[in-house]
Order: sequence, then structure tokens, then C-alpha cells
Amino acid sequence: MLKAVILMGGPQKGTRFRPISLDCPKPLFPMAGLPMVEHLIKECSTVDGMKEIFLIGFYPQQTFTHFIDEMIRKYNISVRYLQEYQPLGTAGGIYHFRDQIRIGDPEAVFLINGDVCGDFDLKEMLDFHRRLPNDKLITIMATEATRQQCFNYGCIVENKDNHQVLHYVEKPQTYISSTISCGVYLFQIDLFYRIGDVFKRRHEEQSAISYNDSDDMPNHNGVNGIFGGDNISESISLEEDLLMPLSQTKSVFVFKICQQWWSQLKTGGSAIYANRNYLKDYRKTNAQILASNSVNGPKIVGDVYIHPTANIDATATIGPNVSISEGVKIGAGVRVKESIILKNAIINDHALVLHSIVGCNCTIGLWSRVEGTPCDPNPNKAFAKIDNQTLFDGDGKLNPLISVLGSNVQICSEIIVLNSIVLPFKELNRSYKNEIIL
Repeated sequence: MLKAVILMGGPQKGTRFRPISLDCPKPLFPMAGLPMVEHLIKECSTVDGMKEIFLIGFYPQQTFTHFIDEMIRKYNISVRYLQEYQPLGTAGGIYHFRDQIRIGDPEAVFLINGDVCGDFDLKEMLDFHRRLPNDKLITIMATEATRQQCFNYGCIVENKDNHQVLHYVEKPQTYISSTISCGVYLFQIDLFYRIGDVFKRRHEEQSAISYNDSDDMPNHNGVNGIFGGDNISESISLEEDLLMPLSQTKSVFVFKICQQWWSQLKTGGSAIYANRNYLKDYRKTNAQILASNSVNGPKIVGDVYIHPTANIDATATIGPNVSISEGVKIGAGVRVKESIILKNAIINDHALVLHSIVGCNCTIGLWSRVEGTPCDPNPNKAFAKIDNQTLFDGDGKLNPLISVLGSNVQICSEIIVLNSIVLPFKELNRSYKNEIIL
């Protein structure tokens, strides 16, 4: 028996994903016709012996009630949401809910960061893990990055002969390795004992500080997260508190993927990139979900997903790499390319949408143009990943990014919006370029 845990985070996270995440929790953001986290649930459900999937986060419980009911019906597997009382870290959450995870004595547990996207072969990872020595604790899925990009990830030094992890550093200051963690793990139940040791040590440190300085100690909530009344002793990082010290024990192994695509979902640009690759994957796994050309339908170019309730004029041209959600209306002569159009958006006649995300209930006027700058990985560098760059450069200027319209944005006719981010409920009656419209 196997189980899986997907770490969801919470509402105060995902700030670089705004304004999209203001209305839709990032795990439920749709890409290629499915909420982001459903792609992970779908992959977990295909593993033989998978008994239960846990979603752990500190979103309110009701946020996922309808979604989880749908997942149970759709994939015929137990899916549960476990709400943290506060952010508990990448290991603190699974330790807090360890009793639920351990019920039934699973052989192993997949642990997946909820903001990673990719072509994950969990079955092959499981086979690899089962072939390892009996004293293994955890297997890390890893891939290659460029030398310049590896500083943004957890870096791994491995023994090439037996795939043992010799050294692990989270976001190193100096070059360690170009092998990076994908944020996908497979661990033995015994790992909970190691997490418990960290928790016990944190609790003892906090108790000692409270005892020694209880009368006049100032508030030190910012120091290592263990002071004050926040009960931060349960906030434990898998990467820093466990993988770094465990890498010296010969019980951590690396399962490496190089040919498959992988990305973190941090920005709108990474969502466009992931959407493109999920649509590409459908060609191999679910080709019938992709739109095709028909006599009375719009012109389809490349990989496109169109929800059955969307209404698209036959003279429109859609694609490549476009996802269109439910209730969308697209008028005559419209061109949409490399974009995600969310539910109930209206794109009026002869408008153009390129490299953009159009939020729910938006309206784009006649002959208007919404366009962004693609943020693709460098095609000239092997193993290059997409850069989740910041909004502003070192000089305080807005970086060229995809355009994002928050929900309920109204764009008047004959307006141009280039490389701009528009917050919800704005009405644009003039053109914008390289701006954030607050």
C-alpha cells in the first residue's frame, strides 16, 4: 500500500502569482483544462497500490470541499484535505498529521510540493526506490539545471555508482552541483522518527529560552522562528532540517530525470510555460481532449484545450498552446495564441491576445490588443529552466513579462495593453505599456 501527500501552502503565499491568486487559490488555477493540483493527483492515482492522497495546507477547509468531492468521484481514490493551524513547513505538516498518514502501515509515501509541474514518472521512481538498500529513508527526484540557475534550488551531489546523496544544500551561495531537486520525494515511514528528533530539539530549545528569559526577554519572533508565543517549534523544513544532515548518513538517494520537462509555478510566465507542456503531453496520453479543426468551428493551430461550454466564432484563430475555460465567449476574427483564458471572459471581435492570462469575467473590446513577452527557458542552454524572475529589475523598471488581467477587468475598444499587469475590477480606456495598473 502507498500514500501520497501534496503540500499546498496557503493564502499569504504565492505573492508573485498575483493578481491571479487574489480570486483563485494557486493550487486550483487551471492549466490545460485541469486545476494545477489535479495534474499531481492524476499522476499519483496511476501508481499501483496508491491508497490515499492527502492535501496539506493552511487554506480554509471550505476552499477545497467541492474540488475534493470531484476528485474522489473522478479518480475513484480517497482524497483528503488536512488544514494546518499555521504554516508548518515542508516537513512540519506531514509530522503534525503523521498518525493519519501512517494508518495502514504504507510501504512508502510520496511527498510532492504543490507548486511543481512536470512530466513525472512516479511509477519508475517507485521501482527505483524499491531496488535500493533496505536502510534507505528517502529518494529525491532530481533534474539538471544550468550552472547559473542552480543557485535558486536545492542542489545535490551524488555518488554516480550507487546514486547515494553525498551532499545537499538548499539554495547554495557558491556552486555545488547542477543537479537540483524537483520537489518530489518518496520516503519510508521511519522518516517520521527523524522529523520527531528535530521537533523535540526545537521544543527543548524553546522551553530553555522561555525558562531562562521568561521575566524580561524581549519579543524575538524573527530569530529562527522558535521564540515567542507562535509555537513555531512545529515549523520544520524538509530541505534544511532533514535533507542536509541526512545526506551524510548514506540513507538518501537521488532518482534523476533529464529528458522530461519540469518547472515551478511561481509567476504568470511559468503558468504559460506549464500550460504549453501539459497540452503537449496530452498528445501522448489524452489526445481526444485537444481541440481539432471542424467545418463550423474556429481554426485550431497546434495544441489547444477548449471547454465544451465555450462559445467561439468560426472565424477566430486559436493556438498554439491555448487553454480556454468554461463560459468563455470569443468573437469574429479574434486571434489567441500562447495564452490562458479563464472562465466567463469575453473577447470581442477582431481582438488579439498573445502571451497573456485573461482573468475570470474580463471583457476585451473590439480591435483591442493584449500582449506580453514570453518567458521561455533559454533554448541555447542545455537543461535551462524557466526563470521565475521578479517584477522589477535592479533599476526599478518593470521586467518584460507576460500580460496578466485580474478578474473583472474591462478593456475598451481599440486599446493596447503590452507587458502589463492589471489588478481586478479595473476599466481601461487608454493604452498601457510596461505598467502595473493598480
